[in-house]
Amino acid sequence: MVFSSIVFLFVFLAAVLVLSLVCPMRFQNILLLAASLCFYLWGEWRFAGILILSTLFDYGMGLLIGYFREKEQKGAAKAALIVTVIGNLSVLVVFKYSGLLVRSMNALGASFRVPAFVLPLGISFYTFQQMSYIIDVYRGTVKPQKNPVSFATYVMLFPQLIAGPIVRYNEIEKQLQERTRSLTDYAEGIRRFVCGLAKKVLLANAAGAVYETIAGNAERSVLLSWLGLFLYAFQIYFDFSGYSDMAIGLGKMFGFSFPENFDHPYEAKSATEFWRRWHITLSTWFREYVYIPLGGNRRGKVRTIFNLLIVWALTGFWHGAEWNFLLWGLYWFVLLTIEKCGFDKILEKLPNVLRHVYALLIILFGWVLFAHENLSAAGSYVRSLFCGSFYTAETGYLFCSNIGMIILAALFSTSLPGRCAAAFKKKTKEEALTPAVLRTAVMALVFLLCVACLIRESYNPFLYFRF
Repeated sequence: MVFSSIVFLFVFLAAVLVLSLVCPMRFQNILLLAASLCFYLWGEWRFAGILILSTLFDYGMGLLIGYFREKEQKGAAKAALIVTVIGNLSVLVVFKYSGLLVRSMNALGASFRVPAFVLPLGISFYTFQQMSYIIDVYRGTVKPQKNPVSFATYVMLFPQLIAGPIVRYNEIEKQLQERTRSLTDYAEGIRRFVCGLAKKVLLANAAGAVYETIAGNAERSVLLSWLGLFLYAFQIYFDFSGYSDMAIGLGKMFGFSFPENFDHPYEAKSATEFWRRWHITLSTWFREYVYIPLGGNRRGKVRTIFNLLIVWALTGFWHGAEWNFLLWGLYWFVLLTIEKCGFDKILEKLPNVLRHVYALLIILFGWVLFAHENLSAAGSYVRSLFCGSFYTAETGYLFCSNIGMIILAALFSTSLPGRCAAAFKKKTKEEALTPAVLRTAVMALVFLLCVACLIRESYNPFLYFRF
């Protein structure tokens, strides 16, 4: 069940919101836990047992590590941490990476049977989330959660269970115990959810449908290939940032404040800045639990480069069990290393326009690797960006027939609409009425338009479900 579906909007979410409004606060976690289990069972009932067992395992190990810390048994606490991390990663490796490992060994001459595991929904996200909790308990930055319902709610909370944001326990620890919901927060949650829904339904789906048409054309022109690449960039951004917005909005409705996951990444002027703006919670996770423990940039340039290599190899493989994702991670490692070795100083001297063009180009070429699991197909797409006929009638047709969507996608991938809305609110004298009424009317119209599109269209994928 995806957020951008009629069943979720008018059956599941409507029922949970009504129950939440009438349910006493002391039972809210039980309600949300039950709703989250129903949500997961609907989408992936076969693997609900893995999610539940994983949650119980980390709950118990968190208590055990906390006990060892309290008794100042550092060796035992560290051993329990290692067992827990290995346990979490083992499940992830078996389901997500065993197929790639066996296929790679077979390519070297072995003849093992390739396992046909189906990837459990959301396993990459909830595994990392639980590991952050366990490591923080070991570090002593959070206390172990003794209430099993509260801990399970933290892990399984349906707004962020499937595709993040990756929420660290300390970010919502107090909210799990006690939270309030004001009318303002509720309204903000609805607004954020509708904005995310519009990103997904009106922009990501539309861009993705045209990109699929272009990618499937083996004789595409140079301009058509560039158009397709821009459309894929729009699709993956609005798909994932839209989902994150919906998750943050849902969290607001139920009294939680989730961390931001995107900050207009296509406004970046370098590779470094892009990764400060894209999938922020994942970048933060790798920085806090891999890069800094490895030594960060504190042990000299060579060690810093090695640490970056480890982080970006893992980042690539986190996104998928195919070699193209490793190459994608290494691609960003090379770019970030070049910038850290002095190229960033050169960039700072260039005009902002040139820096922005540089960033957009490296981002777009990165998406070619990301989009094509078959490396020969990725190479073929890169060639089509520079070789072949420059323009065909199909290029003009697809561009002109989608010009409105392309302009809107380009506009809403920037911070300009948000700045304009803030300026309008500040300038309006009747702040208590006019902006609120106007925003409500706009949100209602956008929501109805999204619903109409969902009823009419069948193309409604979510790219990050495969991770």
